[in-house]
Amino acid sequence: MFDAREKIALFIDGANLYAASRSLGFDIDYKKMLTAFQRRGYLLRAYYYTALIEDQEYSSIRPLIDWLDYNGYHLVTKPAKEFTDQAGRRKVKGNMDIELCIDAMELAETVDHFVLFSGDGDFRPLVEALQRKGRKVSVVSTLATQPPMISDELRRQADHFIDLQALKSEIGRDPAEREARLARRAEADADADEDL
Repeated sequence: MFDAREKIALFIDGANLYAASRSLGFDIDYKKMLTAFQRRGYLLRAYYYTALIEDQEYSSIRPLIDWLDYNGYHLVTKPAKEFTDQAGRRKVKGNMDIELCIDAMELAETVDHFVLFSGDGDFRPLVEALQRKGRKVSVVSTLATQPPMISDELRRQADHFIDLQALKSEIGRDPAEREARLARRAEADADADEDL
């Protein structure tokens, strides 16, 4: 599937990958992800796309964004738009499809193998356009959930489909590490409460 001489680029639809990994019950270790794909070929770039709510005092995604930015990922963000739907529910919209597509097409002459972390069927025309330029495209998502997190059209269009479940041992965060981090956070919160 991968050739060690290939120039590889990762295109990560952050919200889509997060939803897929959560539905499979594991967290992504982004440092392990870089290492895993560096072993498969020459990793030229790793892009991570996400929309951010800018007026929030604290966003749970901010620590991840900061870490990625300092550790080998190219971050592409834009402000999310908040609106109220017809039922009066507050909704957040932050689609990054256009930004991802433009970046991929700009690299079509440089990259041999595109790895798209998304199951969104809207990316099928992008995959087809990259293939017309003679490029390989692998799509990473999952069929292991009910319903599957990948559109059938996207999976059929891709040169290769990689089920995220199959990458769990290679790029998943150790569950014990997560529990230790949560325990440290709870301890820090308790210390902060005592200081008050």
